[in-house]
Order: sequence, then structure tokens, then C-alpha cells
Amino acid sequence: MFRFIFKRKYQFYLTLCAIAKNEGRYLKEWIEYHKMLGVEKFFIYDNESTDNTQEILKPYIDSNLVEYRYFPGKKMQLKAYANCVRKHKRHTRYMGFLDIDEFIVPIKHKTIPDYLRSLGSFSGVQINWLVYGSAGAKKREKGLVMERFKDHSLPEHKLNRHIKVILNPRLILRFFSAHRPVIFGRYIDSNGNPAKKQFWYRTPISNQIRINHYAIKSYEEFLEKRSRGRARFDRKRGFDYFDNYDLNDIKNDSIMNKYINELKKRT
Repeated sequence: MFRFIFKRKYQFYLTLCAIAKNEGRYLKEWIEYHKMLGVEKFFIYDNESTDNTQEILKPYIDSNLVEYRYFPGKKMQLKAYANCVRKHKRHTRYMGFLDIDEFIVPIKHKTIPDYLRSLGSFSGVQINWLVYGSAGAKKREKGLVMERFKDHSLPEHKLNRHIKVILNPRLILRFFSAHRPVIFGRYIDSNGNPAKKQFWYRTPISNQIRINHYAIKSYEEFLEKRSRGRARFDRKRGFDYFDNYDLNDIKNDSIMNKYINELKKRT
């Protein structure tokens, strides 16, 4: 008896899912950057925005780059992710789950798909944060986020133990958290090795790929972020959040400079 195995062809190789609230001014940079780096489709869930989010997204929706869904309510992040997986798990080879202040940065590959293909077949890959501080900025100024903020934490800092994931969405069993859904199969770390079960205790890995996390930006922008509330919890961040994430140990990292001119043309 012969068995024939046919490889399923997906409409997209890599897509991103995000929930956003009143982050319209940051969406173009986030979308255009990840588009440059190989993301083919964005699923954006709008959690009751009252700013210009819909206006900013309209050209992307019209071109089918973005699928938009208004998604009201409190603590809706995991529900949005679960909805995205139910609707689109058959459409994409891999799906990532990010916030609008998180940028995936391949270190040794030109694009994110180039990096993913270097891993071979996998169920899910964990990518560590690299937290960026305010660089002393008090007010929001003109310019791209990646242009304005270039100082970041030491790679080994405990906050950088946090990870986000890109995975095969057909293997997701449930969303216990936004950082590591429960999947059928095993996660690998960003170097392609089996991930430790207690990943919070490992040294962060960022030599192949990382997620630049612009968690606070300027103090003014942090206050705006705080006022929006949280996508997963029905409470605001404390003021100590700014102090905890205002990490500027490594000065003027130039890794994002090569993207700035092209992004300015696109945004």
C-alpha cells in the first residue's frame, strides 16, 4: 500500500495578529515595517478605539493587507487571539501574536520568513523581548518610534526573559496567556533548540532574532498608554511600570537605522 503525502499550500506564509486601542499614530510604522520584513497579512482587532485608527487602517483594509474587526469589551486580548485562530488557521503557515509596540528584528537574516525557514519544521518558536527605554524623553516628538528610541536594556535583564511566539496556528490548543499559548507539540527557542519548560528562568536569547519592545516611549506617551488600560486585565498599569521599563543601559543601538529612510517614504 502506498501513502502519498501532499503538502498543503497556504495563502500566506506569515501573518500577524494584534489587538489595539487608540494606537492609530503608531500603526503605519508597525505595519509598514513588518510588511518590509516579510509579513503578508495583518489581522487587527480594534478594542473600542476613539482615535483615527479606522482612518489610518482604511487604505490597508481596502488593499486587503489588513483584515479589521471591531472588538469591544474588557479583557479581550486572548478572546481576539482565539477568534483570529478560529477564522484564519487554515490560511497561513505561521501566525505571530504581537502588540503594536513590539517589532520583530531578525539579526542574521534579511527577513522574518528567511529566519523561520532556517529553522526547518517547527510547531512554535519563542522570541525574546529587548526592552527599550525612554532615553530621557518627556514629551512625544515627531519621528518614527525606532528613530526616536535607540537606548535599550542589557540583553540579560530579567524583563527580557519575556517571549512572544510565532507558531503553526493549527496546533494551538488554548490561550492561557498572550506570551505562550498551549500548543500540540513543542516550542523551540530562537536558536532552534528545544525550549525549556520553565522558560522564565533561562537567560534571554537574542543573537538570531529579537523583539524590540518600545514599552514606554516618552513619559507623555506612557501616560497615554496607561490611560488606555490593558488588553488582558481590567486595571491600569501602575506608575512604577515606567520606572521598571525605563532601561537605557545600551546607548544608541544602530540596528534599526537601515530601515528608517525607507519607512519614512512609506509612512
